[in-house]
Amino acid sequence: MHCPETGPSRHPSDMSSTITPRRAALARILPFALYILFLIIAAPLAGALDVDPRWMYALQIACVIAALAVFSRDYIELRAAAPAAPPSLSGVSAWLVAVVLGVAVWALWIWLDFPPFAFKPGEGYKPLDDAGALIMTLVVIRIFGAAVVVPIMEELFWRSFIMRWLDNPNFLTVVAQSVTLRSVLFSSIAFGFEHGQWAAGIVAGLVYGWLYRATGRLWLPIVSHGVTNLLLGLWVIHSGQWQFW
Repeated sequence: MHCPETGPSRHPSDMSSTITPRRAALARILPFALYILFLIIAAPLAGALDVDPRWMYALQIACVIAALAVFSRDYIELRAAAPAAPPSLSGVSAWLVAVVLGVAVWALWIWLDFPPFAFKPGEGYKPLDDAGALIMTLVVIRIFGAAVVVPIMEELFWRSFIMRWLDNPNFLTVVAQSVTLRSVLFSSIAFGFEHGQWAAGIVAGLVYGWLYRATGRLWLPIVSHGVTNLLLGLWVIHSGQWQFW
């Protein structure tokens, strides 16, 4: 997501002063809003275009990628920089913890899928042809979107934006490690109820929020989130439990 710049390099925290709060918020809201919008309009849009509704996911992810690309220079939290305060996790250990927590969230996600800890599931996304065989193009697009694009988009929105905005509307001035526990909790609850597995979703929000707060680096919750979604995708393909998609 980093774009080369000409001229003297500047620390990302210095660059935050050149980005208005309104633009900063828009940069993190718009990709998420587009993703949610497609959840609402995908079926009627597919009907209007007379195409298989499953291909709408490719268009959904393409629109999110385009929005992320347009605002790529605004995502200062995605650029490598030393945290403003000494992190409680650092180096290789931080990445290992992120991966392990991503695996743990995946395990909880597929286990805690019964009422009242989850809403009644729908049919889910089934990338199968009429003979019941996998349509590999749909599978690859779905896993790429879920494991790569969605973690970046959601962590920018939920952790970098919402979690810090709850403490201060001018959220770019909020150091991740200074975020209040109240904001971690409230953003995690909202994140959880965005998903069918709401209870596991709240735990996932707490895990990803803690990673960002403990390290000051958004890439760690992104990687952890990506591990969760990748394992979930592979497990869905292996087990045929399409309701998780």
